[in-house]
Amino acid sequence: MERAQERAAEINGADAATGGPGRPAVAGAESAGTALELLVHGVGGTTPQEMLDDPRTVRITGDDTAAVFRRAEDVDAEDRPDDYRGKPVPEAYVWCNLTSGNSARALWLLLLPFMVVNLAHWMRPTARGRERTVRLYGLLVRLAGLTLTVLLVAAACEVALDLTAWQCAGTRACAERHSWLGFLSPVASEGGWWSHPGRRLALAALVPTALTGLLWYLSRRTWSAYESQQPMSREPEPDEVSGRTSLGRPGFWYGRRLVARLRAAHTAAGLLTVTAAVGSAAARFDRRPGGPALLDTLGWLLHAAVIAGATVVVWVVCRRGRSENRLDQELDERLVRRLPLASLVLLALALVYAGWDRPGWQSADRLPGDPTFGAIAFLQGLIVIVLAVVAHLLHRTDPDPRAAMRGLGGPAVAMLACALGGVMSGGVSQRVADWLDGTGTSIAGPPVLLTWQASVIPPLLVLLLLLCGWLAWRAWRLRRTELGTVELDYAAEPRDTARTRRIASTRAMATLTDRAPLVVAATSTATLLLGAGALVGALTSDQTPSQAAEGAYAFVHGGAQTAQALGSWLIGVGFILFVTWGRRAYKDASARRTIGILWDVGTFWPRAAHPFAPPCYAERAVPDLTWRMATWTRAEEGRRLVISGHSQGSVLAAAATWQLTPADRKRVALLTYGSPLERLYGRWFPAHFGPAALTSLHAEVDCWRNLYRITDPIGGPVRLPGDCGPEVDHDPLKDPLAYGRTPEHPLPAPILGHGEYQADPEFAKERQKLLERLRPEVPGQRPESAP
Repeated sequence: MERAQERAAEINGADAATGGPGRPAVAGAESAGTALELLVHGVGGTTPQEMLDDPRTVRITGDDTAAVFRRAEDVDAEDRPDDYRGKPVPEAYVWCNLTSGNSARALWLLLLPFMVVNLAHWMRPTARGRERTVRLYGLLVRLAGLTLTVLLVAAACEVALDLTAWQCAGTRACAERHSWLGFLSPVASEGGWWSHPGRRLALAALVPTALTGLLWYLSRRTWSAYESQQPMSREPEPDEVSGRTSLGRPGFWYGRRLVARLRAAHTAAGLLTVTAAVGSAAARFDRRPGGPALLDTLGWLLHAAVIAGATVVVWVVCRRGRSENRLDQELDERLVRRLPLASLVLLALALVYAGWDRPGWQSADRLPGDPTFGAIAFLQGLIVIVLAVVAHLLHRTDPDPRAAMRGLGGPAVAMLACALGGVMSGGVSQRVADWLDGTGTSIAGPPVLLTWQASVIPPLLVLLLLLCGWLAWRAWRLRRTELGTVELDYAAEPRDTARTRRIASTRAMATLTDRAPLVVAATSTATLLLGAGALVGALTSDQTPSQAAEGAYAFVHGGAQTAQALGSWLIGVGFILFVTWGRRAYKDASARRTIGILWDVGTFWPRAAHPFAPPCYAERAVPDLTWRMATWTRAEEGRRLVISGHSQGSVLAAAATWQLTPADRKRVALLTYGSPLERLYGRWFPAHFGPAALTSLHAEVDCWRNLYRITDPIGGPVRLPGDCGPEVDHDPLKDPLAYGRTPEHPLPAPILGHGEYQADPEFAKERQKLLERLRPEVPGQRPESAP
């Protein structure tokens, strides 16, 4: 271990040995031309022992969260260059703990809507020369994220203030069933101090306030661990202005300032939502004819202060705070500290105002929640529609035929984020209302709009089932076609019908990934239309669907009753399953690993639209890889490096390569396998991984080779245009390696799909070719047709 620590100190001090980044290396004991293969794993993570195929591994740099490992016998490889002639020194970068390390991260499931809306920010189409339109796109997504925060806190207010403190505690039958509410009930407590409606609301307001504080705490803690990891400093490149990709800009993976600003704004928005919920109920009572003039004036002042605070919050969210062209190390400390503090002070004043003694004030019916939830739903739908128009305009300026949904992927995903927020909010309200009111007659229940929204879930599920059936039929037809293709691919083998069917089925199922845009488009469109219908029905009737359908045809009335009952049941069961899954993941490491796979894909991007989203692990992983690659290539003239990325690791490898200087990139070879760079990221994030961006990456590194299989549902070809396409993409690897039993494979060879690319003989051949191109003397020569 002491030897490993000494070696780690040498590696971390590489810049000092070279006189600093970009300076000539001093003479040392290490020999020029040593090659390094830096392995980066994919989704779900793995162990360094599996990556290096050796049970004895040593951490040479990093910590318990993310680190670089070597085999024990390779720790001092630089001191023994003769032992590594013709073969690379393997290293493994393990980053799985960034997304699935401890059990508390399973609670990130509750932040799913925030994560989805943050993805929509990065899905904008490619556009050049439309900076204002691009800024408008980002502004609209940030506003959608703000509405999700307000919706979540409003749902907490609905549960704590309306259903519990206002309705149940104010109703004798409901309060008697729940003895823990006795001190809040005017009857059970015989007019106790806390039984006053305003004081009940003030006490219940602690629940949504605590929720807002928890979100602030989680965001700040992860902000300190992720967004505060500084990337390697360097000067911007002239090519970065061309718009090929922004992932290579110095400040792209350092969003410390923007996340802090957004965190302050969203925290203030949550506190102002609680303030409005508490103060509006008291102000409505004070505005009655003959009410106290002083309290009425205070109510209007409180209302004006809430509007002023909301205006400041919207201004902060709208103002562009992301500076990718430079490493922005500034922090608006006054804004970050004072805005949430001012909102908290305003909330405290509202609690005092609501708790003032008001003789004759009694709780009845519901708090005014329908207008609030209706306004949020209307605003979200309007934002999504305008966002779709902006995305269409951007796509028209530089059309990309491979872009998902013709550039409308971002608006569609933003719509799904809003739908997820509505389902989770409505699910909590429905379940709490059913729990408090077992008979269904003692309290009025949640706002009518939430019942309408729950009622549209059954028809949406029917649509999804029909769509899944159609996809299954397409996959079955493709499987029939693949049966003949498999027989041609293994023409010399004896026929095995069952084996052929398994291979053909695997190939057909792997193509379903390419149908994801159709599923998202259909789901988001149906959600928008059904949500609009629910909003109109709730506002025009002010009744639940079953009540509004009374007097209509029996079929219509029965359908409304069925949809309402089934929707309430489904939304409740879905929420219970959601919480159960999170609780299981809290205790079960394997389930936690499954959730980690979801975050591996969803939290790659920085938190640009919502500060309460799960943190971006790439803001730690990409600087780690960049530092390791730069210190290796700069340590000595002639150093060679192959960065080998599998699945999501290939995306991290590409992002880290873009962060290098042009001179460093020319000394790097890129080997990707099972890579979603074009198949997923290129289609869904065309502005950052589109054809222009991937073509520039191929031109800037020394060489690049991509391996994939037809049976892989995630990885695929890079599809670069022109002659550089075949140069990068290898022909599809054979899977399985053997159709039947052979001397080399006496047991049936498995269908590998997305895993175990290194087990294929072609992997070692392609890696060796890349190392041979990276000569110590001069960079590898490119074909003249390469860009």
